[in-house]
Amino acid sequence: MLMATLSVWKFSDVDGAERAERVLLDLQNKELIKVHDAAVISWEAGAKKPKTKQLHNLTGAGALGGSFWGLLFGLIFFVPLLGAAVGAAMGAASASLADVGIDDSFIKRVRDKVVPGTSALFILSSDAVKDRVVEAFQGTRMELLETNLSREDEEALRGAFAPE
Repeated sequence: MLMATLSVWKFSDVDGAERAERVLLDLQNKELIKVHDAAVISWEAGAKKPKTKQLHNLTGAGALGGSFWGLLFGLIFFVPLLGAAVGAAMGAASASLADVGIDDSFIKRVRDKVVPGTSALFILSSDAVKDRVVEAFQGTRMELLETNLSREDEEALRGAFAPE
């Protein structure tokens, strides 16, 4: 089995991730990629924080669940706004994410890139037919930030964050 990949696709407008989501779901319907779970961030210019949406129609045996996305988005977008006590608790959570392949440099890269006026699509996927996926997104202006997760890391994430 191929390794799962947690990808973050950043778009320079607030609607880019929604458009990419539709393309991605079409690719999955054509069995050109397996999407285990995904979430969309849209950050309107001038807004204090982004809007988040988990793609619930994808949740199933492979889904990480809302608690995973909530923790990840909290670490990325809200830590600078939190008090010391909450920040320390988030730091402990961040350390456990590092154990499964999501480290501080990944969080910082995403935080620095996904800002007001942009959007991002977060995807846990595997089994992509890469040339067909690339072809489907040709002409799309996006920046791809990516971290690969081993099978063990993926299972650890699912175990820690799967819905009960």
